[in-house]
Amino acid sequence: MGDIRNTNTAVVFIDPQNDVLSDKGVNWGAVGASVTENHTIENMTKIFVAAKQLGYNVFISPHFFYPTDYGWQYYDPLETEEVRNKSFARQGPLNLTGLKGSGADWLDQFKPYIEDGKTIVVSPHKVWGPETNDLVLQLRKRGVQKVILGGMLANMCVESHLRELLEQGFQVAVIKDATAGPRHPVWGDGYKAALVNYNFLAHAVWTTDEVVGKMHPSAVG
Repeated sequence: MGDIRNTNTAVVFIDPQNDVLSDKGVNWGAVGASVTENHTIENMTKIFVAAKQLGYNVFISPHFFYPTDYGWQYYDPLETEEVRNKSFARQGPLNLTGLKGSGADWLDQFKPYIEDGKTIVVSPHKVWGPETNDLVLQLRKRGVQKVILGGMLANMCVESHLRELLEQGFQVAVIKDATAGPRHPVWGDGYKAALVNYNFLAHAVWTTDEVVGKMHPSAVG
């Protein structure tokens, strides 16, 4: 990855939302153990704090389901479950009614950082990767070359964002303890699966403490 600088590097967090990070979220049963073991929320907070203090751009790539999305003719296995349990449900793209405190809302701990008027919240990705939103455009318009990536879910949206950002020519470091994955009694541990692929694909796989150290100006050179 070379030097990490606020002039060429940005933090990208995927789906920092209640349905995958709150113990009241509809997916907590699947992801809660991984979130707890990784200290995912605490580590994402550390990255938010460092990024804001050190002048790094922060991007959020959220996941929202609108009523019109329930008209799709087919869904993949995880989408099927999300449709069933109404993950990330909103009343419409121009309607904020019922959003506050819902599963689609930001985790409360993150709101001071996301809603500070500086964080770039891009349009929602509609499946897993950023091919369906404007993340790449927003990164390029700000001269970003390197991405520090975290958020949810490790083996789905985070890995899909990693793959597409690599295809788009970005250097990407994944924060391995600022993410988490679902566990399924038949399919297995999504977090462990993601770690294997991160190490094969990403330019770097770092812990939160390593990332914060590298973000600090004193780490350069």
